[in-house]
Amino acid sequence: MTTYSVGYFIGSLSRRSINRVLSRALIRLAPAELEFREIPIADLPLYNHDLDEDYPPQARALKDAIAASDAIMFVTPEYNRSIPGALKNAIDWASRPWGQNSFARKPTAVIGASPGAIGTAVAQQSLRAVLAFCNAPQMTSPEAYIQMRPGLIGESGEVTDPSTEAFLRDWVSEFHVFITRVHAVLPQD
Repeated sequence: MTTYSVGYFIGSLSRRSINRVLSRALIRLAPAELEFREIPIADLPLYNHDLDEDYPPQARALKDAIAASDAIMFVTPEYNRSIPGALKNAIDWASRPWGQNSFARKPTAVIGASPGAIGTAVAQQSLRAVLAFCNAPQMTSPEAYIQMRPGLIGESGEVTDPSTEAFLRDWVSEFHVFITRVHAVLPQD
């Protein structure tokens, strides 16, 4: 069995983010063939085209972490019906300079949690449009919009509702299948 390295982004900068808690659950429920590493985004400066000739160290580290990953998972909240600015900033750094897009041909999956009834549906659609422009193959099904209720997922990632646990296990298993398929079809640089 091939083991894949999955870099993951938490769209929120908060240490208490419910999406950080969701990421812990996904990691706990993932097949053994997936190894996860968070790609930090909090210390990135705002993207500035003037720096394309001399990327700052934080942006180089971001691009290196993506390059070292076989796939990318986005776990993001919804801010004002879109993705958080910090996440968009990270994507902008990673996709530049022109011709050096780190997301090209990299399998991706999008998931998110919110206290609201529609989860992060609108933010995910916004993120999917950005990833499509970045030529990142996306797992489009199953979609996952998690309504986070108090106690649904513990701080260590243990899921208290059996149906939610089964859904998240299936979702991350489908991501594993998707990664395998993309790597079989698209050559990775």
